[in-house]
Amino acid sequence: MSRWTLGNVVKVGLAVLFLPLVAYLVLFIGAVKKNLRAVLEGLVYAAGFSVAVFWLGWGGPGFLLGLASMGASGVRAWHLRDLWLPKRRRWWHRFTGEQNAIGPVPDAPPAEAALEGTEGRVAALTWVGAYATQYRMRLPATAYTTVHETCRLLGSVVEAEARAPSRDARLEYELDAMVRQYVPGVLRGYLAIPPALVDQRQPNGRTPNEELTEQLGLIAEQARSLKATRDSRIPAQLTTTGNFLREKYGDRQQDAYDFGIR
Repeated sequence: MSRWTLGNVVKVGLAVLFLPLVAYLVLFIGAVKKNLRAVLEGLVYAAGFSVAVFWLGWGGPGFLLGLASMGASGVRAWHLRDLWLPKRRRWWHRFTGEQNAIGPVPDAPPAEAALEGTEGRVAALTWVGAYATQYRMRLPATAYTTVHETCRLLGSVVEAEARAPSRDARLEYELDAMVRQYVPGVLRGYLAIPPALVDQRQPNGRTPNEELTEQLGLIAEQARSLKATRDSRIPAQLTTTGNFLREKYGDRQQDAYDFGIR
């Protein structure tokens, strides 16, 4: 995706035009985007530049402080480019892009996701993957990757259960809860938060971004555990079947073609 849009070009042009005031750029970005963290950081650069200009003057320490404030603000403005220079999708993504290929995604899982068994689980996982893709620009990069990895793991368990049901009520209950409740619930809960608040500390001391990362990590770990549990039962079931066959027929191999006829 490119940042070369008319709006972004105008913004960069204005930033270059007012280059002597670049020390105030981070503060301006934070104020416009209502990002408290950027505002507080910008105040530091703006204060340093103001002290250099209006108190120390442009000689000696004042010159160094002013130059440092301008440089630091300029570098941080580039680091914060996602706030004020948003990306846009290239024109060919309208036809081949992943997001447009799936079309608009509803904010709630489809009715099919409520169906019992494999069909409902597949519908729920498909919705989660499409929903995460549609809002990928609002998700932290690690969160987006974790969501799709979790969907892949859960999808493999769903497929295995459809092919050879384990008849394990506890595993099926946990799988349903993960697919239909936990993953969609965490994703929808995070995306309901205004973007300007995702980096703000909550009363528990965590930011929504940190909460999302931890919760998705816990879910992904549980998905791996479910898959490992399901996979470990395949050899055990085969062994159980083998023991049964050996007990029933093993001692009669010498009479395999006798059929009890004398």
